[in-house]
Amino acid sequence: MLIRRERPADVDAIAAIHRSAFADQVPPDASEPVEVALVAALRASDAWLPELSMVAQDGAGAVVGHVCLTRATVGGRPALALGPIGVLADRQRSGVGAALMHASLGAADALGEPLVALLGHLDYYPRFGFVPGAEVGIDPGIPEWVSHFQVRPLTAHTPDLTGRFRYAQPFYDI
Repeated sequence: MLIRRERPADVDAIAAIHRSAFADQVPPDASEPVEVALVAALRASDAWLPELSMVAQDGAGAVVGHVCLTRATVGGRPALALGPIGVLADRQRSGVGAALMHASLGAADALGEPLVALLGHLDYYPRFGFVPGAEVGIDPGIPEWVSHFQVRPLTAHTPDLTGRFRYAQPFYDI
């Protein structure tokens, strides 16, 4: 498996990945998972960081997974938001998601970013060093999100990076 940056030719494959990965979570009034539109909206926003949108490519050259990190803030200071992350349904639980997580966190750390935050499963993300935001003084700003809001401090993180976390606007528009 190869983890690499997204290319323009990958856009349709990335949408198909998120359709497959989140097929069981399509809202009743929608025709596809919200993650498909979210990635497109993020890509069109000023929060998009092309160097932090990555795909997993299998040995045959097929794109089977995707993750993106976008610009966010904590107390008005730069941070990153992770997500969505998706893997084709028939390739899940094979290490693709973990490889994408390690690659994206490593890239963010290498770029000197201080922190990555996400809303996610409490049994999955701690294995990558994520902790509840409250443990480091970071609040997601929406009470319903607190229970699943997690952060991963990186090498450039300092203890004074606290306050309200703010995603890019497309996260609030979905």
